Amino acid sequence: MAPDLETQRQQLIESLRQAGIQDERVLVAIESTPREAFLDETQYDLAYADRALPIGMGQTISQPLIVATMTQALQLSGQERVLEIGTGSGYQTAILSHLARHVYSVERHQQLAYQAAKHLLQLGLQNVTLYVGDGSLGWPDEAPYDRILVTAAAPEVPTQLFSQLVTWGMLIIPVGSHERQDLLIVHRAPWGPEMRSLGSCIFVPLLGAGGWGEK
Repeated sequence: MAPDLETQRQQLIESLRQAGIQDERVLVAIESTPREAFLDETQYDLAYADRALPIGMGQTISQPLIVATMTQALQLSGQERVLEIGTGSGYQTAILSHLARHVYSVERHQQLAYQAAKHLLQLGLQNVTLYVGDGSLGWPDEAPYDRILVTAAAPEVPTQLFSQLVTWGMLIIPVGSHERQDLLIVHRAPWGPEMRSLGSCIFVPLLGAGGWGEK
């Protein structure tokens, strides 16, 4: 890595700490995951800017603070089976792979899934399984999951995803309108969903049968 990128990475880690990210395992995972590996060469100078960046197909690589916030909220111990909806570039997938036992990730765009798989293989990450399909329906064949992370916004919590959690499992998902959402933590309690919000956010829409519908 060029020295300037290394410096920028360390500056990002420090800014995440100042923003309230306190889970050292999450910070180490972000520090050890080269964000530039998931970007086009023309965007290398922005690799450690705390902002979302386009990756093609109308999708983005999420802002590092959002990635860190969502990952920290999952409270991963290293033993969990995690379902990720929206592989995208594979950056969030890579970070999860450092913190969970196995990551199952669903991407609707075959081209993005192929690129993500290539990035993950180049980094030697082997505890990830990718699937191309309608992420709003989850991945029932591999259920149940201890955690589910959704990186696209839905109009409501998809019942198909909630039903694929173990009891006391956790789902993190942006829910709201196209313009603005709340980042929800949803626990599957024995008596039904328990929810709280991490605050407002803006994500690309979750398209599919359990989301905003196909285009």
